[in-house]
Amino acid sequence: MDLVVYAVPFFILAMLAELAYGRAVHRNTYRLNDSVSSLFLGVLSQARRFVTLGVGGYVYYLITEYFSLPLMDAHHWFTWVLATVLYDFCYYWLHRLGHERTILWAAHVAHHQSEDYNLTTALRQTSTGFLLGWIFYIPMYLLGIPAEVVVTVGAINLIYQFWVHTQHVPKLGWYEWIFVTPSNHRVHHAQNDIYVDRNYGGLFILWDRLFGTFQEERDEEPPVYGILGPLKSWNPVKALTHIYVDMARDSWHTARWRDKLRVWVARTGWRPADVAAKFPREKTGLADFEKYDPRVPVMVSVYGFFQLVAVIALLTFMQYTELSYAGGVALWGMLLATTVITALWLEGRPAEDLMKWELLRLVGFGIVLAVGWRGDLPGVAAALYSVANLACLPWLRSYSQGSGPVPAHQGLSSP
Repeated sequence: MDLVVYAVPFFILAMLAELAYGRAVHRNTYRLNDSVSSLFLGVLSQARRFVTLGVGGYVYYLITEYFSLPLMDAHHWFTWVLATVLYDFCYYWLHRLGHERTILWAAHVAHHQSEDYNLTTALRQTSTGFLLGWIFYIPMYLLGIPAEVVVTVGAINLIYQFWVHTQHVPKLGWYEWIFVTPSNHRVHHAQNDIYVDRNYGGLFILWDRLFGTFQEERDEEPPVYGILGPLKSWNPVKALTHIYVDMARDSWHTARWRDKLRVWVARTGWRPADVAAKFPREKTGLADFEKYDPRVPVMVSVYGFFQLVAVIALLTFMQYTELSYAGGVALWGMLLATTVITALWLEGRPAEDLMKWELLRLVGFGIVLAVGWRGDLPGVAAALYSVANLACLPWLRSYSQGSGPVPAHQGLSSP
């Protein structure tokens, strides 16, 4: 059973509680632009299943059918205990190699791009992990663990990881020795030299202690969150693809055929010598690090939040409605277009450059609405959304011409 869908209301309430608590104790860890960016990536990650084919699922089926040990009893407690421990062990190696090999880092990097650390960071998930991630769970199917058990313990593992993405929970004594906690996971998200590539466990921190990748959070070394080569963008497409693009460019430009292939399987950070010399990449040290925080008018932030609510509502509709494959792809396209264009507004791009894309997006939405009117779309809600967007566009255009409000930091930022 995939429990993640049922956990969403809890996620929302927990984020609101963390925001309220942070503001109450004058230690707010939220910025609207960063949080919207993280949640956009979470929405796209959940919507990915409407456009991708289940290659991994088919491989699991073949293994279960022809190669696995006899299936274990899904009603026996031992099956669940073994599955829980083994799933986290497999996750540890997927997560670790996701940091140590560029092709896997390309999928995982989106989760680490946030320069804040709060519960929205937990939902900042990749949309490309399905390409190779499934390989690491093959041992579970070979041992005969039923698919429904694997899916359920996987969902429990993911849900558990949600709560550790907070700065408000201190160290937890003996619990720190066995389980992943907010303290040791803060280390994992930090870009400080001492913390980089540490603490990979999802549920148990024991694997890190056993395999030498554990690092305790130090009071004298506060974590600085984000990645060493900052993205400096809220664009979800760039967030999901920039490492793949870098690899493709390096593979194209290097002269040696061996290096053209090695780029795709090399350790993270490795580049062909000729390409590194010709196209160096600057990485900012912590002494010069500044959070990416473009200043935009308050109403642009409001518009960004409005679009976040809209895409969450559309995703919810998609998950609880019987859609054709074409309908799912069309609505996924609208989610993608909405998140990308909204991200550009939050980056402070000139309105005259974005108006045409907004209008094109609404035309596309109108076409999808017209085609799906007979059942695939709730017509009234979609029409009201379109009207609301059209009402916002004149003001959004005016702000870049100097008639909008004075630019200010995002509404959830600390003063």
